[in-house]
Amino acid sequence: MASPFTVKKEIVDFGHRMYQRGMLAGSDGNISVRLDDDRIMVTPSGRPKGFMAPDDLAIVDINGKHLQGTQKASSEIKMHLFVYQNRPDVRACVHSHAPYVTAFAVAGIALGEDILPEVVLFVGGVPLTDYAPPGTDAVPKSLEPHIEQNNAFLLRNHGLLTLGRSLEEAYHRHETVEHCARIIHLARQLGNVDSIPSDDFKRLEKMRGKLDEIWNRKS
Repeated sequence: MASPFTVKKEIVDFGHRMYQRGMLAGSDGNISVRLDDDRIMVTPSGRPKGFMAPDDLAIVDINGKHLQGTQKASSEIKMHLFVYQNRPDVRACVHSHAPYVTAFAVAGIALGEDILPEVVLFVGGVPLTDYAPPGTDAVPKSLEPHIEQNNAFLLRNHGLLTLGRSLEEAYHRHETVEHCARIIHLARQLGNVDSIPSDDFKRLEKMRGKLDEIWNRKS
């Protein structure tokens, strides 16, 4: 398992990357990584993710108690803790207000899970959750119906949350879903969005299951 110092650098690097790719504005978004069974490293509240330094990050326990760091943990910490408490396989969470996918969340339009092969293979379904005021207990409640089977969530009127067995995987899923939302938006302007044929959709789902099995054998 990576040292806390290495994880700090990774979180800062991915925060900078998200800012550079236009997924974040101001102090939007948050990133967290599970250090061990009882400790979570998370981005600070109110700090622009594109300009973070390693010392800005906070460490809390699995119940949200502050353990380390001069900054207060993200105001969305309840969302992150809910994920880790309910998904022992998840090691990282990434949340942003990436513009294309957030536009779908604001419009209340779900992203079809059978549109792009890459989404089927590497992400899976992206359910649209009920609206929940950010930073409240309502956010975990909105995730509850979907948390066991999904690794990406379209937060209604809010943004995107993706999970991963590593920070790299959580980020790549985030990037993939935002790219998918942009493609669907452009395809709608052209007048049509075709779905993947059902037989190939099932084939890709089976492939994702096999990839998960390989990962689980390695971990």
